[in-house]
Amino acid sequence: METNYFNEQENVELQKIAKKKVLKLKSFYSDAFIYLIVVIVYILKENTEAPLNFFPLNYINEFVMCIATMIFLVSAVDFFASNKVFGDEWEERKVRSLIEKKTEKQKWE
Repeated sequence: METNYFNEQENVELQKIAKKKVLKLKSFYSDAFIYLIVVIVYILKENTEAPLNFFPLNYINEFVMCIATMIFLVSAVDFFASNKVFGDEWEERKVRSLIEKKTEKQKWE
């Protein structure tokens, strides 16, 4: 009975970690999509004679592109580097240690 409870608790923790990873991936993809749109609009504005000088688009310039690039790069580094530094093995060890601490605490109560 106890092992079944601990396996179920470990599965719940692993599902939470998986949900967190999926949300992080979704955030990265949305940042990449927005960055791609901004780059396309900037290239069209600078290299064509298209009338793209209305309110929100007339503020896209080199400075805004530098900021957008920095934000995208930080998002990419956050997504990819965090997986390298804190990989699956580290997460599994952390989940197991948290579960062990929780079960030790429950034994004494």
